[in-house]
Amino acid sequence: MSHYESQVREPLITGHKTYHDISNDIARPIESKAGKLWWTAFGIAFVAFLLGIGCIAYTVGTGIGVWGLNRTINWAWDITNFVWWVGIGHAGTLISAVLLLFRQKWRMSVNRSAEAMTIFAVVQAALFPVIHMGRPWLMYWVFPIPNQFGSLWPNFNSPLLWDVFAISTYFSVSVVFWFIGLIPDFALIRDRATKPFAKKIYGILSFGWGGKAKHWQRFEEISLVLAGLCTPLVFSVHTIVSFDFATSVIKGWHSTVYPPYFVAGAIFSGFAMVQTLLGVLRKVFHYEAYITRKHIEYMNIVIVVTGGMVAVAYLTELWIAWYSGSRYEDFTYFSPGAATGPYWWAFWALILCNVLIPGLLWIRPIRRSFFWTFIISIVVNVGMWFERFDIIVINLSRDYLPSSWTMFMPTFVDVGIFVGTNGFFFVLYLLYARTFPVLPQAELKTILKSSGESYKKHHTEDEHHEH
Repeated sequence: MSHYESQVREPLITGHKTYHDISNDIARPIESKAGKLWWTAFGIAFVAFLLGIGCIAYTVGTGIGVWGLNRTINWAWDITNFVWWVGIGHAGTLISAVLLLFRQKWRMSVNRSAEAMTIFAVVQAALFPVIHMGRPWLMYWVFPIPNQFGSLWPNFNSPLLWDVFAISTYFSVSVVFWFIGLIPDFALIRDRATKPFAKKIYGILSFGWGGKAKHWQRFEEISLVLAGLCTPLVFSVHTIVSFDFATSVIKGWHSTVYPPYFVAGAIFSGFAMVQTLLGVLRKVFHYEAYITRKHIEYMNIVIVVTGGMVAVAYLTELWIAWYSGSRYEDFTYFSPGAATGPYWWAFWALILCNVLIPGLLWIRPIRRSFFWTFIISIVVNVGMWFERFDIIVINLSRDYLPSSWTMFMPTFVDVGIFVGTNGFFFVLYLLYARTFPVLPQAELKTILKSSGESYKKHHTEDEHHEH
């Protein structure tokens, strides 16, 4: 009875699956040809990606002047997108690492997508500082290397440099954590492969995995060690991103609430993006048996909790802006002035998408609905983008001198680059789902006897016979 689980809990694997079924289902997308749904999704993403490539090429060839920047707002669309993508990448490792440490069984159907999301989102985020340089072919100038211009050493007091260290460390550990988890699944594909080339490639990727007890012991130990390393990184990365703003003297940015507020917002947006990816994955690869209502309900509960934290932060900012009586505070991103000023539409889009619509998840039927979860997850990420836009653009648009007041409006190049990074993200994810096992077969098999539908039914029948 070591595998017994309370009958009150819903099964995490439905459809009366066996161990053999799990192996077949997870290997199927890699071994078979892509379906129409995959090609449709990939085609849309690829077109968006090509648009982004064109706009980046135009920017590099012509100059940053093609963006909508001006002397007052010299950080706008690009840094908004940078912070947004870092925030999305934030939750992936949290889902995997923290839930692994807490031994949560429901993480097993979502962790692989979440880990991949982290890596692909950080790749998108890294594009923006490089493009923002204006001359990306000279990017080596920012590194502390001897060169013909004398010794150019970065300023170690700058939070922008802290960003580089924090994000690169987080990215490195996340890649290792993600890859280690894939090793048993690569071995599964290797053993099933019929083509010599595929067998060779997956053989190299599986690092000689043989499924021995010693292999499993080392696998579990290194997973726990990496999870322990990832957990503090989850909190450090977006804290340091918030320091880009909080250590400045610009009104609305110079705030001690930013670190916890940014972390909660990042988890909020990251979990929403995982919900979007799971919605796509579930339909495109027919994984309805492994991504159940219970999974999306647990994820939505986290979204409700972190969304509540973000709403409290909004209320705090609005209260302080009003109560301080400072004229400058009335031009910050959360103030009566922002709600009624020239950027009122961005302010109210934020309130609608991040507070009002996610509030519907308190209603249980909506929280357990695949359709509404998918729609709300997209709405949340739209809202989180507007939050970053408001923080950067509204605060910069009203300087201390009225003569410096100005407005920012994006150009088609700004919009095209952003659309392109979204396309690039989904291109990477869809290709990944066709070449790598997107669900962890070994881990799902460990919970089959306790959380599989047929096994739970069998336990219930046994109890009835005993009584």
